Amino acid sequence: MADTRVYPLDPSRSRPGPRGHGLCLRAWDAGSDADAEAWLRGHLDPDFQRWNTPLKLWTDLAGARESLRGRARDAAEGRSASFRITDEASGTTLGHIGVGEISTRMKVARIGYWVLPEARGRGVATRALLLASRWAYAELGLHRLELGHALGHDASCRVAERAGYRAEGTLRGAMFEAGRHDAFRDVHLHARLATDEEPTPPAAR
Repeated sequence: MADTRVYPLDPSRSRPGPRGHGLCLRAWDAGSDADAEAWLRGHLDPDFQRWNTPLKLWTDLAGARESLRGRARDAAEGRSASFRITDEASGTTLGHIGVGEISTRMKVARIGYWVLPEARGRGVATRALLLASRWAYAELGLHRLELGHALGHDASCRVAERAGYRAEGTLRGAMFEAGRHDAFRDVHLHARLATDEEPTPPAAR
């Protein structure tokens, strides 16, 4: 059962995060070596780089900490929220999920995630997506959450569908090609509304 308490958009590491479905979502800590190493490892993973092209890709811990500090500033100013996905029992870092491009006026935001290689195939992304979606609707008062992934990323497509994010179509040239900022690829758009029924989470494995 997921924790239904509402948690403010606050980067404070002392505040407990949303938990449920065998997971706990926690704030990333730029001052933690373990957090910075996990953040760096996630972004340098070949599978991540195949499907994502950040505006700035760093290759060392200093860059990872700079990125995490930027995420904390965005959270403090209400632009986004970034969570470290952890195993609820052990606290082991499993990946990341973030709610970005938050518009409280339009009641819409974008959600994205990645999972570390050793945590894949266990339903982590789906369970985290369900948990973060519930938090975003309850805490931010959002009506619509959008999720986009590069066309051909079938694993992400399945995660979206299992979490109740319906396919809505293809956005032409809406994402950078892998490793490039001068070429574009199509994006498969999914979305879920606050009024949509929440799917049953997969069993933790």
